[in-house]
Amino acid sequence: MKNEKRYPLPPWDMETAAEKLQLIENDWNSLDPEKVIVNYTEDAEMRFGTAFLNGREEIKQFLIAKWQKNLQFKLKLDLWGALKGRMAVRFEYEWKDTEARSYKTYGVQVFQFDDDGYVQMNFASYNDDLVK
Repeated sequence: MKNEKRYPLPPWDMETAAEKLQLIENDWNSLDPEKVIVNYTEDAEMRFGTAFLNGREEIKQFLIAKWQKNLQFKLKLDLWGALKGRMAVRFEYEWKDTEARSYKTYGVQVFQFDDDGYVQMNFASYNDDLVK
């Protein structure tokens, strides 16, 4: 159950959408799944590549496993557009695998927020690139 509103709230303009996106980026870069999932509705839908997740608990477990494999994870989100409660985002992140190989991941994602500022849907497509 939601305890509070997650400001800034939709509908967005580019300034408030960028502010909201920065808060999301900060939470992901904390590498703390609890900080990330508090931004999602209890029944949020997330697709991250080929992982289809439903609800905070599945998202949390996904993040725990992801950050055990994607070491030194650092995310950068770049807002492409915002309309009402939606955002289109370009992202990239750097990480190392458990054998210390470096990667960069590039992708796009869309967010849908509810009226209280929680993520209802987050769909991401991406490609990993081994840094040589």
